[in-house]
Amino acid sequence: MQYPISWADKSTNLSRTVSRLRRLRGRADVALLPEMFSTGFCTDRPDLAEPIDGLTMQTLQRVSDEIGVAVCSSFICCEGEQLFNRGFFIQPHKSPVFIDKSHLYAHGGEARFFTAGRQRTVIEYKGVRLRLLLCYDLRFPVWARNQSGNDYDILLVSANWPEIRIQYWDALVAARATENQCYIAAANPVGDDGLGLHYNGHSVAYDSHLTPLVHFRNNQQGTRIATFDIDALHHFRTVLPLWQDADPFTLDEL
Repeated sequence: MQYPISWADKSTNLSRTVSRLRRLRGRADVALLPEMFSTGFCTDRPDLAEPIDGLTMQTLQRVSDEIGVAVCSSFICCEGEQLFNRGFFIQPHKSPVFIDKSHLYAHGGEARFFTAGRQRTVIEYKGVRLRLLLCYDLRFPVWARNQSGNDYDILLVSANWPEIRIQYWDALVAARATENQCYIAAANPVGDDGLGLHYNGHSVAYDSHLTPLVHFRNNQQGTRIATFDIDALHHFRTVLPLWQDADPFTLDEL
């Protein structure tokens, strides 16, 4: 889903998102929103933070239950004295899965504001295995690596990636798909934020052959639906098992 985010205007963003999500009833399994969809990339606004059972999660859980569609993005979460850019995967009639952003964008002030997460979580939904990355996480291939004989099928990327660096977004989204022999869906907003940065979208979904299943033109608003053939993906991994030649490694602090 590629739309503008109203800067620090939680009420407007939630209302518009709910309206857009309701149009997906019976048409999709998962809705992928840009990162921090309810506020924009605000890195100095602790007043916008919420607990995991606050208004944002309650609102999205209700609409997910209503339409039967999972919803994925992130929000500013408070937990005790700490703040997180907290990713979520909300499933209909189930408890959400939370995944905190691991790589915090120091240049944008995020590392001063949030606490980094280190959980490498694979989500299983409707028999499909998914992983969620948040924006800057996309730059770090080790963090995205499909390990243990392909432990996920679809990589979801929820981002706020500005136009000034969009060429890197285009390259990195494609790279993560091909090196991990996976499908990828990546959502980025359009419009201007409260800091003077412009976002031009380039949301896209690729298969592991780098065939674009859906893509958006520059600054285009809308919702696109990609269809992923998981059986075809598993067949491709069997016929061309590149993953078997990957370098083994472990990650610290997991």
